[in-house]
Amino acid sequence: MAGMPNLPALILAAGRGERLKPLTDHTPKPLIQVKGKPLIEWHLEALARDGVREVVINTAWLEDQFPAALGDGSRWGLRIHYSMEGRDHGGALETAGGMAKALPLLGEAFWSVSGDVFVPGFRFDEAAAQRFLGSDDWGHLWLVPNPAHVPLGDFAIDEQGRVLPKHLEMPRPWTYGNIALYRPAMVDHLAPGTKAALRPSMDRSIEHGKLSAETWQGPWTDVGTPERLASLNNPAH
Repeated sequence: MAGMPNLPALILAAGRGERLKPLTDHTPKPLIQVKGKPLIEWHLEALARDGVREVVINTAWLEDQFPAALGDGSRWGLRIHYSMEGRDHGGALETAGGMAKALPLLGEAFWSVSGDVFVPGFRFDEAAAQRFLGSDDWGHLWLVPNPAHVPLGDFAIDEQGRVLPKHLEMPRPWTYGNIALYRPAMVDHLAPGTKAALRPSMDRSIEHGKLSAETWQGPWTDVGTPERLASLNNPAH
């Protein structure tokens, strides 16, 4: 509705970043510099620009660095809350487990974005959030063309933007871009503190006919390797 703030957002930032070692031995991956500022700040700036006011960041690896670097979010006009999996559970709970732990901070629906993707042109569009609220879906995904490191892709979608079951014999031309809108129903079957990957919850939502998607064909990088990081930080790019 006009004048209402956009939905809250969850930035997933708990992972170890194994493939970016030794950079991540001392710095969490979302705090690594991309084009002159920590990767996660690109998300914070975009969320603030698009009317989000409440942001939850889940943390585990070197998690004390996040509040030290980002504070309470006031410099962006945000209120940042930290969901500390390391402190509370001894380590990262994976994506679905981290989401389930953070649900009390997130309300009826929320944006989700991984802290290690660089997607500078994406808009956290309030109109998209309102369309999602008007549906009964548990999730709405943004999918990207399959990158070289995910050649077989994650999903196929039909003409209505419904995500198709993986067991169907068809090409999967799209990869989950790690940006989505979710309702608690996506993960509320998990007890808080459970360690769980997201894909089984996604498959469950597909089986119930509750997962939709659209494609994003703008710039997108999973900053998962030194080579991809170096490419982004190359002044020619």
